[in-house]
Amino acid sequence: QVQLVESGGGLVQAGGSLKLSCVVSGRTFTSYNMGWFRQAPGKEREFVTVIKWDGDSTYYADSVKGRFTISRDSAENEVYLQMNKLLPEDTAVYYCAADDLLEASMWPEIAPAHWGQGTQVTVSS
Repeated sequence: QVQLVESGGGLVQAGGSLKLSCVVSGRTFTSYNMGWFRQAPGKEREFVTVIKWDGDSTYYADSVKGRFTISRDSAENEVYLQMNKLLPEDTAVYYCAADDLLEASMWPEIAPAHWGQGTQVTVSS
């Protein structure tokens, strides 16, 4: 079983930046597509971004394109989410996710198999 642990959330002013990290353990990191979802209060969980297992492809939700960047470090078994130009509407619990079978292109449509516990991101106006 794969375990995912997020960190890096916090409170930031609009226009600021945060970098989230997700450490992966339990299975071979390099075989997993990795990504991030978020859930704002009173809203459904939504896809944010995913990076393919080999790092060659990334997908982003339209709402974060040009502001967020996903990356991965296979040596450290970590995936990162650099968030710039944050907006109050980015406020949510951010979840790291992993799946070694689900195609990265399908992540906006189908929930991946493995999840972290989430980290809170709050953007003040």
